Amino acid sequence: MDPTARRRRTVLIAAITGGLILLLLIGVGVYGLIRGPQTTEPADPTPTDGPTATGSAHVAAEPEAVVTLGGPDQFAAAIADALFTWDTSSGYGPADYAQMLADVTADTEADAAASDVRSYLPTPDAWAQLRTHQTRQWLTIDTIEIPAVWEDAVVQAAPGQIPDGAVAYTITGTRHRTGYWGTDPVTTTHPVAFTVFLTCTPERTPAPAPADPITATCLLLRLSQLDNPLR
Repeated sequence: MDPTARRRRTVLIAAITGGLILLLLIGVGVYGLIRGPQTTEPADPTPTDGPTATGSAHVAAEPEAVVTLGGPDQFAAAIADALFTWDTSSGYGPADYAQMLADVTADTEADAAASDVRSYLPTPDAWAQLRTHQTRQWLTIDTIEIPAVWEDAVVQAAPGQIPDGAVAYTITGTRHRTGYWGTDPVTTTHPVAFTVFLTCTPERTPAPAPADPITATCLLLRLSQLDNPLR
């Protein structure tokens, strides 16, 4: 083969290879920076007009107090909402969102539950990275149900082994994230499953009408590992 032709062919192959590597690195960068470190993060029903990646103005998801009154399934959904809904452009950090859950945690499980919550939220370093991409997150719930293994445990438990009013709910859904790579909006979704352990005490109200729903005051006990729920 002519030496000049060989050199041209070598240069062409090198240019194509370099271009493919560059595209691959860009793709990995978008995925990794928006998804976040899986070892330190995983992250409820949200409003139907929840965050989008259209670039339109939005109201930042500030930390909100968790409502503790209602049915236990409603409280489980509220916990999921507080656990997975955050916005790095809100001016708050992961500790502020975690505090909303600490405020509704049973005193007997405060330290353990705090550790559970931290495992779902970005670390401060990851949060700083995500903030450069204006990343925000929310969760849509598919199912909330008491796992069969919990029902079996309650039946087999010795007296006093399980706290009064304790119940477990396994939640499945989809975690959504939006952010920007440069000026381009990026959206990712990820299926999640986890179990919320809680306890509820019936509210004492004066002579409720028979048709009135029974309400309870609920507190968070523990969370399972993300994607390792009770079934």
